Amino acid sequence: MSSSDASSPTPFDDGELYDILLGGFDYGLDFYLDLARRAMGPVLDLGCGTGRILLPCLRAGVDIDGVDLFEPMLAQLRHSAARLGLSPRLYRADMSDFRTQRRYALIMIPFNAFVHNLTQDWQIQCLGRCREHLLPGGMLVFDGAFPGLQWIGGSDGIRVLEGETADPRNGRKLRMFDTRTFDRVQQLQHSITEVESVCPDGTIELVQRTEYDTRWVYKEEMALLLRHAGYARWEISGGFDGRPMTKETDDMIVRAWTDA
Repeated sequence: MSSSDASSPTPFDDGELYDILLGGFDYGLDFYLDLARRAMGPVLDLGCGTGRILLPCLRAGVDIDGVDLFEPMLAQLRHSAARLGLSPRLYRADMSDFRTQRRYALIMIPFNAFVHNLTQDWQIQCLGRCREHLLPGGMLVFDGAFPGLQWIGGSDGIRVLEGETADPRNGRKLRMFDTRTFDRVQQLQHSITEVESVCPDGTIELVQRTEYDTRWVYKEEMALLLRHAGYARWEISGGFDGRPMTKETDDMIVRAWTDA
């Protein structure tokens, strides 16, 4: 699941707005695109969203499928793909309980999406489903961030500007804010996101208000999860360049294989 309260709107319930805000974000794009091009078989983008990674892979000729829980995200992806003359194979499913008709040489979970598994059971189930869908010699890879003090040690309830962009529908400036609170015992972050539109006269219009939860994972905890899910070996590095993870401000890039 991607939200602890299915009755509350999430950022993923409006695929068009999500794509406007984050569709052009290039974090991890070159890394995943390179892996997908070099994969010796089909690729699965788990938590594919509106296709930020999947569409460039399709344009590069990669045989890639997508899975996402939210139909508005998949609908936006289909719309974008149709404009490019592409027809991706997509599945609507939770990342902790998905099944497709194929097995894959590469399964990727981009953009820190693994954090949407809110319990240990969901985390292990997600990793297990990925292992079941890997071809012999295949690799699971996903990115995250180490929960260092700079992240989880911040004050609760502070509204932070996360980014700005232009709305192509009307030319107005869109501003995205995030207000975070932390349950440091359960390792949960609750986010309230607000998207505002700046009108020509300078007034502010609230476009969207959403809520969702995520759960952070520590490096050694991640290793235990991978072991419990049945992976034979794994690597946890500090960046997309494969450097060792030595600082709490590092990214956390996970690669795992079913074979020794």
